[in-house]
Amino acid sequence: MNKKEISIRSFIALVGVAILALGATTLRMGKVGLDPYTSTNIALGEKFGLSLGVYQLMVNIIILVVIFILGKKYIGIGTVINMVLAGFFIDFYTEIFTKLDLIATNIFMQLLFLIIGILLFSFGASLYMGAELGNAPYDAIAPVIVDKTGAPYRIIRVIQDVTFSVVAFIFGGPIGIGTFISAFLTGPFISFFDQKVTHPVVNSLTKR
Repeated sequence: MNKKEISIRSFIALVGVAILALGATTLRMGKVGLDPYTSTNIALGEKFGLSLGVYQLMVNIIILVVIFILGKKYIGIGTVINMVLAGFFIDFYTEIFTKLDLIATNIFMQLLFLIIGILLFSFGASLYMGAELGNAPYDAIAPVIVDKTGAPYRIIRVIQDVTFSVVAFIFGGPIGIGTFISAFLTGPFISFFDQKVTHPVVNSLTKR
């Protein structure tokens, strides 16, 4: 992979993380629950008086060290982009949504925010992962466990997401239907965007 291709893929990963964070913020302001990892970090960050961006970065660094020791093949530029920027993007978008008073106030708005949020989250995830520059620390946990144990990925990932959802619930994080959709149903959406958008765009831009 030459420097030009790395630059293109890095930009795609950056755009993906920005869109993913916008989707997460839409879910947050829709009050329908966020993905398990973000929900947990919001809950625990508030307990320590820290913003999501700061707290999530701290947790990501800890997870990254463990992943580096156990499975550094999953680490790349995309890992750094996601771990450093995702939380801060969500903080930034949340401030904008709040200033513009873009907050769901009834069930119909919540449904709209849920649909838009899930689609944006899935599309962003597809882009950042499709750049193939490494997984986010949280996303690398399950593959590393699979490599070490031989257990089925789907089972490990569900256990991981459910565990974080329980922690978020215990500490008062934003858990809702969006959390469970993120945990169980975003896969098909990500696969759809992979086939229809991400792979064709990445292949076109990198001349594959």
